[in-house]
Amino acid sequence: MTAAIALEKGHLDRSEQLEQLRRQMAAVSGKVGARPPAVEVPEPLAAGLPKGVVAVLSGARSLPVGMAAAVTAAGGHVAVVGLPDFGLLAAAEMGADLTRLAVIPEPGTDPVEVAAVLMDGMDLVVLGLAGRCVPATRARAVVARARQRGCTLLVTQGQWQGASMRMDARVCGYAITSGPGGNAGVPVAGYGRISAVRVSIRTRRRQ
Repeated sequence: MTAAIALEKGHLDRSEQLEQLRRQMAAVSGKVGARPPAVEVPEPLAAGLPKGVVAVLSGARSLPVGMAAAVTAAGGHVAVVGLPDFGLLAAAEMGADLTRLAVIPEPGTDPVEVAAVLMDGMDLVVLGLAGRCVPATRARAVVARARQRGCTLLVTQGQWQGASMRMDARVCGYAITSGPGGNAGVPVAGYGRISAVRVSIRTRRRQ
């Protein structure tokens, strides 16, 4: 079962909330700090998204879902922060191990801090900023932590100043299997179902 982590609010101050998050995260992963040798992501990103990097994503929402599926299927741990509409069903259909996936849909007023805490025990953290802008000074501290912990951080739905890597994912086509009226798997106009979505990914690195 997917682990859903919620931060208690009201009677706990921020430091107590973060300590609670650390305990819950440790219970989810079971092995804080223990990781497989490398982060594995779907092609063509395997060579372009190194371990310990912070990357900013725009465009198709299927990319972080596919990455979460690939990492958990390979034995890694993934946390999804600030994305209440993250496609868990789609991740499962892509082969995700949902027991290795922690979801924090409502991280509170500082999702960046929550994501930084989770880097201690995760291989991939997907962070939704909900329109926020992370200034360069704070971004550098998080980048250093990601590098130190060997955790890849994928940022979406916001601005991350000074990012060294940006990815833009766009749907470029579909694979359709035949439905009623098709012959030998040949698609017929007006029939069939989408069996796969093709996504093109443009990766840019800061010089």
